[in-house]
Amino acid sequence: MSKISLIIAREYLTRVQKKSFIIATLLGPILMGAIMFLPTYFALNTKGNQSFQVIDESGLMEGVFVSDKEINFEYISIDIQEAKSDFLKTDIDGLIYIPDFELSDPKGFTLYGASNQSMSILMSIEKTLELRIESLRLLASGLDQEVIDSFDANINLNTINLNNTGEEKESSSGAATIIGYLASFMIYMFVFFYGAMCMRGVIEEKSSRIVEIVLSSVKPFELMMGKVIGIAMVGLTQFVLWVVLTVGISTLISVFMSPVTLEMGIANTEISSKSDMISTTFNALKGINMTLILSAFLFYFIGGYLLYGALFAAIGSASESDADAQQFMFPVTAPLIVSIISLSLVLQDPHGSVSFWMSILPFTSPVIMMMRIPFGVAIWELILSIFMLILGFLFTLWTAGRIYRVGILMHGAKVNWKILVKWFMTKD
Repeated sequence: MSKISLIIAREYLTRVQKKSFIIATLLGPILMGAIMFLPTYFALNTKGNQSFQVIDESGLMEGVFVSDKEINFEYISIDIQEAKSDFLKTDIDGLIYIPDFELSDPKGFTLYGASNQSMSILMSIEKTLELRIESLRLLASGLDQEVIDSFDANINLNTINLNNTGEEKESSSGAATIIGYLASFMIYMFVFFYGAMCMRGVIEEKSSRIVEIVLSSVKPFELMMGKVIGIAMVGLTQFVLWVVLTVGISTLISVFMSPVTLEMGIANTEISSKSDMISTTFNALKGINMTLILSAFLFYFIGGYLLYGALFAAIGSASESDADAQQFMFPVTAPLIVSIISLSLVLQDPHGSVSFWMSILPFTSPVIMMMRIPFGVAIWELILSIFMLILGFLFTLWTAGRIYRVGILMHGAKVNWKILVKWFMTKD
C-alpha cells in the first residue's frame, strides 16, 4: 500500500468516526426534510384566521372582496369614525375604507390596522381594487359586461426543447433554475467547508509538531495529496449519505402526511390540483438530463475541491493559526465568491458570453457550469470546461505543493505574499 494511500485512509477514517461528522450527517437530511415539508404542513394547517371589515361608501365595490380559507371579508354599513372606534375593541386584522370616489381620479382608499400588514396582503387588496376600477371604467365607456369579460385571458406558456433528431421534450425554466441554484450552492458550500477543514487540519498538525515526525517517513507533497484526497472522500461520503437519508426521510414524511392531509378535510378539487401540479413538475424534470447533472455535479465537486483544497492546504502550511491564515483567504477564495454572486447574472442569460467564459475558467467553472447545465449546454463547451478544470487543479496542486514543502516546516516566521513567492521559487 503506497504512502499516499495510507495517509488518505488515516484522514478518512479519523474524520468519519468523529461524533461531529455523524451528527452533521444525521442532522443534514432531517433539516432538509423539515425545509421541504414544514412550509407545506403549516400552510395546510393554516385556517382562515385573518379577517377584514370593508366599508364601501361608493357602493361600487360590493362583492369585490370574496372570503376564502385564509381571509374573511365582512362588509359593514356604519360611519367610518364609529368603525375605527369599534375596530380597536375587536380582534379584526384590518379595516378597508373605500370612499365615494371619481372613476377618473380614484383616491382616499385606506387600510386601517393595529399593526403593519404583509406586502402580499397589501398587493392583493390593491390588485382587487385596481381590477374593479378598470372594469368600471370599461363599463362607463359603453361596453357590455360580456364584452369586458371576454377581455380576460390566462396564458400558460408551454416550453418544449427540440434536439437534433427532432425529438420533443417538455421543459421548465423554473425546474432548471431550482436545480441549477441548488447544485451551484452545494458545490460552493462543500468547497468552502471541506477546504477550510483541510486548512485547519494542516495548521493543527503544524502547530503540534506532529508533522515533523510524519515528514520523516513521507515527502511533503505526498502528505499534502493524502490529506486533500482523504478529506475529499469524507465530503463525498457525507454527500452520498445525505442524498440517501434525505430521500428516505422525505418518503416517510410524505407517507405520514397523507393521512393528516385527508383528516384535515381538504377538498378533493384541491388535492387534484396539487396532484396536477406535482405531475407537471415531474414531467418537466423528465426534460432535464438528471444523469448528466449528477455526473457533472460529482466531477465539479471533486475538481473544484481539489483546485481550492490544495490552495487551502498551502495556506495552512504557511500559517501558525486561523488568524494568520485570514490574510491569504480572501484572494484565494475571491473567484469562488464572485461566481456565487454572479449566479443571478448567469440566470438572466445562461448562454451569454459572460456565462460561457465563467463556466470555462477553472476558478469559477464548478459553480457557474452547474447553473448552466440544466438549461442545456453544448457538448463541446462541457468538454472544454472539464479539460480546463483538470488543467486548473493540476496547476494548483503543483503550485501548492511547492509552497507546502517549505511552509510546513517553518515556525515563528511572519509570512506574507512576498515570502510565499520566495518559497514557490525555491529549488528542490
